[in-house]
Amino acid sequence: MPEYASILFSEVLKILMLLIPVLVSVAMIVWLDRRVWAFVQKRRGPNVVGPFGLLQSLADALKYIFKEIIIPASSNKVIFILAPIITMTLALISWAVIPFSEDFVLADINVGILYLFAVSSLGVYGIIMGGWASNSKYPFLGAIRSAAQMVSYEVSIGIIIINVLLCVGSLNLSDIVKAQENVWYIIPLFPMFVIFFISALAETNRPPFDLPEAEAELVAGYQTEYSGMMYAMFWLGEYANILLMCALGSILFLGGWLTPIDIFPFNVIPSPIWLILKILLLFILFALVKAIVPRYRYDQLMRLGWKVFLPLSLTWVVLTAGYLMYFDLLPVN
Repeated sequence: MPEYASILFSEVLKILMLLIPVLVSVAMIVWLDRRVWAFVQKRRGPNVVGPFGLLQSLADALKYIFKEIIIPASSNKVIFILAPIITMTLALISWAVIPFSEDFVLADINVGILYLFAVSSLGVYGIIMGGWASNSKYPFLGAIRSAAQMVSYEVSIGIIIINVLLCVGSLNLSDIVKAQENVWYIIPLFPMFVIFFISALAETNRPPFDLPEAEAELVAGYQTEYSGMMYAMFWLGEYANILLMCALGSILFLGGWLTPIDIFPFNVIPSPIWLILKILLLFILFALVKAIVPRYRYDQLMRLGWKVFLPLSLTWVVLTAGYLMYFDLLPVN
């Protein structure tokens, strides 16, 4: 029994070592998000609460904690409460397979990509449940929009990932990183990286694809009836998913934890630092898009996914497979 207790304690400690930094990072990237928008719009952004406004996210979190949670009388209360819990939980458990270095990964499973794809696909359930349980037409319309949008762009992301898997021959995320020691896949698969980035914006409901929560049409979409910490849990899940897509993009196309220049002093920087820097770079691009690009109409959003990205990504799969077969470069495992 003591042996099992020590194993359990060790696993719980690993989980906490992963989840606590992710939750702290979510608070910090909200600050970074606001600072980038402010920079583009030539204003200050958060700068009062704490040094450089760094404690503004903490102040917002305390506000959510002390605000009253209001549950509509006509709502399905059980599902209404479960929806934000499911959204946040699924966003956090996805990080279990993200490798920060060759030795630092919570679950180095052979089907890491399939695990990520399965868990991220389940995320739509929390949104649908929240919109439906509110028993109000605007949250329900926002939830339907979000479900259609997420399903549409998951198809493109899945096909884009196939291009990388053809080059690697493995579903393990660590193997994908190691396969990029000679060349990062952003170079041979640059068009797929661009489509992946845009699809990630749509998958996470980020501008210019934030149609499920378009203020002029649906107020806050599926979150309209939520308040206090229940609203904050949706918000935490959304930003954790954004960071996850940035991490996945870094692993698939930017070499994950690998250093860009294998000379001193770059090659002595710890591997997790490189992955974190790449995640931050992609997140800054996410924030810049929000500050610069105007919102799409819903019909434009769906047409882009089904009539542009899907044919392009399918064509690139055929080209990648043909090239690898013709030059006998297909990986053998």
